[in-house]
Amino acid sequence: MLGPVRFRLPDGRQVSPLAVAPWAGETLPTGLPPLLQALRGDFFCAPFGGNGTPYRNERHPPHGESANGDWTLDETIVAGDACTLHAHLVTKVRRGRIDKRLTVREGHTAVYCEHFLQGFSGSMPIGTHPCVQFPDVEGSGRVSVGGWRWGQVVPPPFENPAAKGYSSLKLGARFRRLDRVPLANGGYADLTRYPARRGFEDIVMLMGDGRGDFSWSAATFPEERYVFLQVKDPKVLQHTLLWHSNGGRHYAPWNGRHTGVLGMEAVTSYFHLGLAESMRSNPLNKVGLKTSLSLSGRRPRRVAHILAVVAIPRGFDRLATVRAVAGGAELIAENGRTSRTALDLAFVQPS
Repeated sequence: MLGPVRFRLPDGRQVSPLAVAPWAGETLPTGLPPLLQALRGDFFCAPFGGNGTPYRNERHPPHGESANGDWTLDETIVAGDACTLHAHLVTKVRRGRIDKRLTVREGHTAVYCEHFLQGFSGSMPIGTHPCVQFPDVEGSGRVSVGGWRWGQVVPPPFENPAAKGYSSLKLGARFRRLDRVPLANGGYADLTRYPARRGFEDIVMLMGDGRGDFSWSAATFPEERYVFLQVKDPKVLQHTLLWHSNGGRHYAPWNGRHTGVLGMEAVTSYFHLGLAESMRSNPLNKVGLKTSLSLSGRRPRRVAHILAVVAIPRGFDRLATVRAVAGGAELIAENGRTSRTALDLAFVQPS
């Protein structure tokens, strides 16, 4: 898992937006998957999702061996103005190899992440899983996502009050505005502002249009004067899943203390359910939306994304547009304020 990460902004400030679970370092109940024991930052999920239902005799742990196994460090490479960490994992449930390369570049407040899946046959849902820690002030962060057509709250069942889990949004509800999402008890929630709805866990998925050279998701922090930005290739990671974790789980190890965290997950999957649900016929793939990524044992499949922090001027309210400019990217707020940063947007495109 990648986290924590400290980003040094041009004015010398350091920010560390990726969350680390509050139980880090504690002795936890036996039987918990390694994923939960170490929960933090960003991690690669193959197959993405809970994976509670076996599929063709494959029983994967939550978010796959890639999120639970011990990776082998191969090397660190320094070349020019870049430094790359290379590690790999040999999987056993579905045999194959995943190579991970994490790169930082001089002058870029970004981590360039890529995974190469080799030797796998068939298809599977995949995804990234950056968990962003928001300040403990209601509505202090502003959430925005580019390149989506419509959204849906996770279909039931989800959290169960009888098991000490609580959700607030109307399960299965569809929406076209992130600031007007149906609540279970009537009315609407504004998902452009977070933290919100303390005491609840919620998941929504925004269905990508699959267009363009890149798409993005972002959390803008106006008071802290920076944007946390994730960039992806919408043809590989088509959708965005937002996991609002704000103290709604009162069972171990959560115990109501995982608060103000937003999972900004770039996925090709059927919500967070896993391999079986994403591979079988479901309401999304029935209408032509991809819920799994095809893999071939004959050639590696590259999955790339960027995690970046961008300094913003005072008054920059909420990110509305990201566009490529010479030498990097320009971020444009809803109110027209702008900021530029060194960023290689072409990184997410096929080599």
